[in-house]
Amino acid sequence: MRGTYSNRKGKFDPSDERNVKHTKIGQVWELYEERQPELSKIPFSTRLNLEQYIGIYESLPYVWQMLKDVGSIRACWVYLGLYLALHGFLSLIPAIRLWYSGQLLSIVGSAIEKRTVDKQLLFKVAASRVACSLGEVILQHFSRVISRPLNTRIKQYYNIHMFGALARLDVPTYNDPSIQRQHEQAFPSTDLPQSVVWKTVVGSVNLGSTVVMLISQLTVMFRVLKDQHDGPLLAFLSLLNSVMSWNYYSQSLFGLGVWAATTRNADFIKLSGLRKAIGHPAHRKEIVTGNMWEYMHSEYRRCVTTLGEDTGEFSNALNSFRQRRFPSVVALIRQSVQQLPQIVFTLRAVSYPSSIPLSLASLNLITSTTSSFTNTLFRLVYETGSISDNFASIRKMYEVMQVENRIRDGTVGYPENSKELQMGVSIEFRNVSFKYPESNAYALRNVSFKIVKGQLCVILGQNGSGKSTILKLIARLYDPLEGQILIDDRDIKTLKLADIRQAMAVLYQDYTCFPLSKNIALGDPGHSSSNDLSRITKAAEFGGASEFIERLEDGYETYLERPVRDYYSGLPEGTTSLFGRAVSFGGVRGAGGMKGSDSVGLSGGQMQRIALSRTFMRSLVSEDSELSVGLLLFDEPSASLDPTAEHDLFERLRHLRGQKTMIFSSHRFGNLTRNADLILYMHDSAIVEEGSHEALIRAGGEYARIWNLQAQAFL
Repeated sequence: MRGTYSNRKGKFDPSDERNVKHTKIGQVWELYEERQPELSKIPFSTRLNLEQYIGIYESLPYVWQMLKDVGSIRACWVYLGLYLALHGFLSLIPAIRLWYSGQLLSIVGSAIEKRTVDKQLLFKVAASRVACSLGEVILQHFSRVISRPLNTRIKQYYNIHMFGALARLDVPTYNDPSIQRQHEQAFPSTDLPQSVVWKTVVGSVNLGSTVVMLISQLTVMFRVLKDQHDGPLLAFLSLLNSVMSWNYYSQSLFGLGVWAATTRNADFIKLSGLRKAIGHPAHRKEIVTGNMWEYMHSEYRRCVTTLGEDTGEFSNALNSFRQRRFPSVVALIRQSVQQLPQIVFTLRAVSYPSSIPLSLASLNLITSTTSSFTNTLFRLVYETGSISDNFASIRKMYEVMQVENRIRDGTVGYPENSKELQMGVSIEFRNVSFKYPESNAYALRNVSFKIVKGQLCVILGQNGSGKSTILKLIARLYDPLEGQILIDDRDIKTLKLADIRQAMAVLYQDYTCFPLSKNIALGDPGHSSSNDLSRITKAAEFGGASEFIERLEDGYETYLERPVRDYYSGLPEGTTSLFGRAVSFGGVRGAGGMKGSDSVGLSGGQMQRIALSRTFMRSLVSEDSELSVGLLLFDEPSASLDPTAEHDLFERLRHLRGQKTMIFSSHRFGNLTRNADLILYMHDSAIVEEGSHEALIRAGGEYARIWNLQAQAFL
C-alpha cells in the first residue's frame, strides 16, 4: 500500500511487536497498526494532542514570514482584508439564525398560552430569517469572487520561488531522497488549484471563524433554552448522542494512528502480476508471439479459484473484515443513547399534555441547534489538526527554499584575463578518491594525472571504470572525498562555480533534450547573442544537426517534446490528425481521452547531435563578446552515432578545437586515440596506464592488447 508522508517525527517499524499490532485479514492481507496509548480511548484525544500544538508553536516564525511575504504581494492586503470581513459576517449568521428560531419558539408559546399571534412580529422574524439565508448566499459568493484573485496572486508568487528553489539545487543536493521528499511535501504540484500557503490562509481564517461561530452559537443557545422545560436536559442528551456518534466513526482505521498493510500471498501477487501484464501495451507483442495467453489464462483461473472471496484489493478486504466483526460495547451504548431524547420528550408530554405543541417545536429546535453546535465543535477539532499540518507544511516549504547546496561556491574569479581561455585550461588531479552518495564502492581511487593547456586527452576504459566521474568532478558536479583538483594551478574549490562552468562546455553520456524550443540556444543561456540564428545555425552545423532540423516544420523553434498535451473527447476513427499532430487510437483508452503524439520522432543519434550542437553553442565566440570556453568535455560523444557520423564528428571537433583543452571519455579505440596527446587508461576506478598512443603501444600493456584485438577485426 502506498500513502503519503505525515508531519510526525519518529519511525514506524512493523516488526516491533511491542508497539505495533498485527492482524491477518482473510488469507491475503496483513495489517500492522501502531498501538494507541490508553489516552487515545478518550473521545477527541486522537485529534487533540500535545504534539500538534507543539508543532504549531514551532512553526509560528515561518508563518509570520509567510504573512510578511504575502503582504509584499501587490494588492494582497486589500483582498485579504475583504476576505476576513466577509468570513467574520458569515461566522455570525448561524447564531443570528438561531436567535430568530428562538423568537419563533416564543411566538408559538405565546399563541398556546394567550390564543393570539403577534402577526407583525411573526412577519418580522420570518423576513429576518429569509434575509439571513439570502445574506449567507451573497456573502459566500463574494468570498469566492475575492478568493480567486487572492489565491492566484499567492500561488504565482510562491510558484516562482518554488521554481527558483528547485532550479538552483546542485546535483548531489537535488538527488538526495530526503530533499526530494521535502520538495514533494512542500510543493505537491503546480497543477493543484490551491497552494500550500493559500490552504494555510484559508485554514487559519476558517479556524478563527469557527471559534467565533462556536462562541456565538453557545451564547444564543443558552439564552434560548434557559426558560424551556427540560430544554437543557434535551440539549445535553442530543449533544451526547452526537459526540458518541462522532467518536465511534472517528475511531476507524483511517482516522487514527499509523498503519501499513502488505501481502505475502504468492497466489494474490501472481494474480496481480497477471492483471498488469495483460493490461499493459508494452507486453502485448511478447504475449502474442510467445503463445502466452493460454498459460496466463489458466494461471489466472487457478489463482482466483484458490483465493475465492479474497481476490479483492486491501480496501475491499478491510471492509469485509469489519462487517464480520460483532458490534462493540460503544456501538451498543450509542444506539441506546439515541433513544433518550425521544423518551424525555414523551415523559414531558405525559406530565404536561397542554405543552405538547410547544414541546414539539422545542424538540425540533434543540435537535437542529445541537446538531449545528456539534458540527461546529467537530469542525474546530478537525481544523486544529489541519492547521497543524498546514503550519508544518509552511515550515518545510521555507526550510526547502533555504536548503544550502552541497557544493560550496568559491570566492576567486576565473579567469583573471578572458584571453587566457584561448590557450586552453590545465587540469591536475592529485590523489583524488570519490564515492557517489549512497554508495560504498569507490568510483575513483587515488587518481593522479595532469593535462597541460591545449592538450587533447582521451580517457579510456570499460563502463563503470570511472571515466565519466572524472568529467563530473572537473565540472564540480561533485567534490572529491580525498585529494585535490587544480585548474590552472589553482584549487578548483576556491574558484567561483559560475565562472568555472562558463569556461567549459560539456556533453554528458546521459545527455538530454529539453521540452523547450531552441534547444541548441540553451547551450549559452542568457547571453545577448544566444538567440542569434546565424550562431545557432553554425553550432548545429558543427554538431551535424542542421540538415534534419531545417526539415522540421518549425525548424529551430521546434519543441522536441511538446510539454502541453491536447485534450479532446472520443473522436471518429477517420480522424488521424488534430491541430497538426497525429492522433493515436492504439492501446487502452484512459478516462482523459486519447493522447496525440507529443514528440517529433527523432532518432537517438539525431537527439545526440542536437545535444552536441548545444555544447558547441558555447564554444563559438559571438561577435559582441570576447568570452569563449577553454575546456571541452565530451562523455561518450559518439555512442549513438554510426561510423560515418562518428568520423565527421571528430573532423569537426579537430577543426573547432584550435588551442582549447579537450577531454574525451570513451570505450572505443580508433583514430581519436591515435591523435591524442594524452591517453588515460582506466580499470576498476583507477588509472592503470598513461601516455601517448605510441608510448602505450610500445609498453605492451592492456591498452596495446585491446588495440591489437580491435585492429585484427579489420584485417
